[in-house]
Amino acid sequence: MERTLFEKVDHYIAGLTAKENPALLHATATIDGANLFNQSISAVQGKMLQVFLKACNAQRVLELGTFRAYSTIWLAQGLPKNGKLVTIEFDQTHAEVARQNIEHAHLETIVELKVGNALEILATMIQDNEPPFDLFFIDADKPPYLEYFQMALKMSRKGSIIICDNVIRNGKVLDEDSTDEKVRGVQRLNDFLKNCDQVTATILQTVGTKEYDGMLIAVVN
Repeated sequence: MERTLFEKVDHYIAGLTAKENPALLHATATIDGANLFNQSISAVQGKMLQVFLKACNAQRVLELGTFRAYSTIWLAQGLPKNGKLVTIEFDQTHAEVARQNIEHAHLETIVELKVGNALEILATMIQDNEPPFDLFFIDADKPPYLEYFQMALKMSRKGSIIICDNVIRNGKVLDEDSTDEKVRGVQRLNDFLKNCDQVTATILQTVGTKEYDGMLIAVVN
């Protein structure tokens, strides 16, 4: 099948269930206007995150990899007014634009943006006995994906949902001899799942406007 067919179907689904509101369109414009490769999720994937939020009655969400807050806005708009979303971004420039996009969406009372090294920030949050989160969305740098997942487990409760994006890498995860650090990072996480009895998990292949990849979806036992 041609890639254009997958894209057309993605747009069809988005038109039915995942129409972008002005805040989301504005966030996308800040990416396109800067001539950046759009690392954000698709609209359909954003709506899927909201479905998972509802499924676990999420009040508290932790996101790793804010970029310019497109996925952040999808997540925050799916939370109740008294909900809380903590999102972590390493890049200062992306973080500043993300903050502006969050304010433009009037979500600054729900979203707390932390800037810096995610592993260090998470370690501090764990040390400070941060209350457990109901849903995690991991879409940050790939080499430490396993460490991100393990730290998410420490910050979860029974029934928490952990979602990790980009774990198939256009099928490159099948290459056991890959030297790509991004591929190696997600391979380490995927292999960890084989013997992890802390979660019930699967990996869904994804196609559409974001090409060919996959999402790891785990529920904490």
